[in-house]
Amino acid sequence: MRLLRRERGGGSSLDLLVAGLGNPGREYARNRRNVGFMVLDELVRRHGGSFRGKFSGELAELRLGDAKLALLKPLTFMNESGRSVVPAAQFFKVEPDAILVVHDESDLDLGRLQARLGGGLAGHNGLRSINKQLGTPDFLRLRVGVGRPGRGDRRPLADYVLSDFTPEDDAAALVLRAADAVECLVADGLDETQRRYNT
Repeated sequence: MRLLRRERGGGSSLDLLVAGLGNPGREYARNRRNVGFMVLDELVRRHGGSFRGKFSGELAELRLGDAKLALLKPLTFMNESGRSVVPAAQFFKVEPDAILVVHDESDLDLGRLQARLGGGLAGHNGLRSINKQLGTPDFLRLRVGVGRPGRGDRRPLADYVLSDFTPEDDAAALVLRAADAVECLVADGLDETQRRYNT
C-alpha cells in the first residue's frame, strides 16, 4: 500500500493486517455477524490465497499489486477477537493504523459501508476486545451495514445479527462491494475509499 508504506517503519514486512470478524462454526457461517469472514473469503478467492491455522484463527497472506497483506479470521468467537488480532499484529510488527478490521455494523442500514480510522466502539464486542488488547481504538475499520430488525420484527438485536442473511438482503452483492472497498483502501488510501464508498 503506497500510503502506508511511505509512512510506516519499524521493520514490518507487511503493509496491512486485515481482520475480518465473525464466529467460528458452520452454524454461524451465513449470519449477518459473520460478514467480516465473508469479505475475507472473497478477497482470498479473488487473489489466490489460502488460509492456514495461526494466531488462534485462520491466516492467509497475499499480494494486491505491490502491497503485502495478511488476512486473519479470528476463531476465538467475536467477544475475544483481540486475543487473535493483537498477537498477529505483534508478530508482523504493524502499528494500529496498519490494522483494518472488517465488521458488521447494525447502526448502518443494510448495504451501507463506512471506512474510517479510529472512532467509537458502538457497543460492538469484537471492537471492544481489540481495543482492550491493543490499548487503543486508533485502528482502521470497514463498517459493513447489516441494519436492524424491521418493523414488526420483535427479535432482540443480538438475535437479529446472529441470524442468517435472507435472500432479499443480497449478501453476495454486499460482500463484493465491501471487498472492493478493501482493495480501494490498499490501492488508493483511506481518503479515496471514504469518498467512493462512505454513503
